[in-house]
Parts: sequence; structure tokens; C-alpha cells
Amino acid sequence: MSIRHVTMADLDAIASIESACFPQAEAATKDEFVKRIQYYGNHFWLLIDENQIVSFVDGFVTNQKDLCDVMYEVASMHDEAGLWQMIFGLNTLPSYRNKGCATHLMEQVIRDAKSQNRKGLVLTCKDALVSYYAKFGFRDEGISDKSVHGGVCWHQMRLTFRE
Repeated sequence: MSIRHVTMADLDAIASIESACFPQAEAATKDEFVKRIQYYGNHFWLLIDENQIVSFVDGFVTNQKDLCDVMYEVASMHDEAGLWQMIFGLNTLPSYRNKGCATHLMEQVIRDAKSQNRKGLVLTCKDALVSYYAKFGFRDEGISDKSVHGGVCWHQMRLTFRE
């Protein structure tokens, strides 16, 4: 397996994977992915197995400390010089789950954020995934008051490299 960044040619595949991983109210739309790819395609990490995308992570960079719902919709908020790498989604095809794919991707995202001299990474997740992200060093900051995306309670989690 290999990791690479997204191109517009990957649009259908990532939209399909997203819809397999999230309920419709939480999933990014194809139009949102078009904007995301245009503004921050270098902040999509795709895991490829035999020319097929099997897992991906995406999210932009910002100086804002907390992840808020508007970030999912307004790709132009991306600031390549920002301090925080946001993670909007970690998606793995159901047939590839529990095989280390997501872990492999997250480790690469963390390495890249460190090498880009970011302060750290921020994501939101549901209760069931708090312990998963904690394995990477993320700390649970509690239920977010800035994200109710899809009508869900999200935990904000942060991995800080430096103060």
C-alpha cells in the first residue's frame, strides 16, 4: 500500500468512500469535496491498495484553535501557514477496516504536520472513537460547543506538538 495526495480525478472515489463511512447528514458532499481539493488538495492523504483508494484523511490548516462547523463548508478558510492541522474525516472502506489502514494514514498525517512545524492537530469524533484517537496522543477536550455537525455531539480532540 502507498500514500499520496488527492487529485480531482479522485473525486468520485472519495465521495463514495465518504458516503459509506458517514450518515448523509454528516457526510461531505461531492461539491464540498471539489472546493476542498481546489483549496487544500495537499492536505488529503489517500491510502492506495492496488490502484484503489481504500482510506483517506482530509482537513485544512488554520490559525483558529478550535474546529467549528463552518470549516467543513468553507474551504477558502484554509491558511497554508496556519498553526493547526484540522482533521475533517478519517474514512476507510468497510472491507478494509480493522487492518491498520486508518492507523497507517494517521501516523503519516501526524508526521507531516510535525515536519510542517504545526502546533498540532485537532479533530472531532463521537464517543466510541475517543479511545482510538487517544492511542495517537490526542487528548479529549470534552464535548465541543463549536460543532454540532449533523446534529451529533462531538468530542474535540487535540494532539499538541508544541505550545
